[in-house]
Amino acid sequence: MSYFSPSPEVIYYTWAVLLILASIGAWLLTLFTMPGNWLIVALAAAFAWFYHSPAAHGLSWWVVIGLVALAGLGEFVEFVAGAAGAAKEGGSRRGMILAIAGAAVGSIAGAIVGVPIPIVGSIVAALGGGAAGAFCGAYLGESWKGEKNHSETLAVSKAALIGRILGTVGKLIVGAAMVAVVSIDALF
Repeated sequence: MSYFSPSPEVIYYTWAVLLILASIGAWLLTLFTMPGNWLIVALAAAFAWFYHSPAAHGLSWWVVIGLVALAGLGEFVEFVAGAAGAAKEGGSRRGMILAIAGAAVGSIAGAIVGVPIPIVGSIVAALGGGAAGAFCGAYLGESWKGEKNHSETLAVSKAALIGRILGTVGKLIVGAAMVAVVSIDALF
C-alpha cells in the first residue's frame, strides 16, 4: 500500500489556484451589487496571513495594500458614475438614494430571472436589472418629491440608469485588475 504525500509546492499551488477561483467568484458578485472587490481583498489577506510556503513566495502584504487601494478606487468609480449621472440632471438626494436601493433590488431580481439561461443569463440580467432598478428608484424618488414634471423626472431616471451601467462596468474593470494582480503574485 503506497501513501501519496504531495510536495509543499503542490500544496501551495493548489491553494493558490483555489484563491484565484474564489477571487473570480467574488469578482462576479460585483454584478449583484455585492462587495466582491472587498471580498477579493479579504481572500488575499487571509491567504497572505495563513499560508506561508518555503517553496514559493506567496502573496506580499504590499500587494494586499495595493488591492485595498484598488477596491477603494472601484467604489469611488461606481459611486461617482452613478451619482454624477443623476446629479447632472438635477436629481435629488432622495432620488439618488432610491436609485441605489433600486439597483440592489434590481440586480438580485435580474439574476434570479436570468437563471434559465446558465451563467450568461444571470450576469446580463443582473446588470440589466440593476440598471432598471436604478431607473425605477430614481423615478420614484423624483416623483415622490413632486417638484419635477414628468420629462424632468424621466431625464434624472435615465441618467441614473446610464450612471449605474457605467459605474458597474468601471468597478468590474477594477475588479478584473485585482484578480490579475492576485493571480500574478500568487503564481509567479
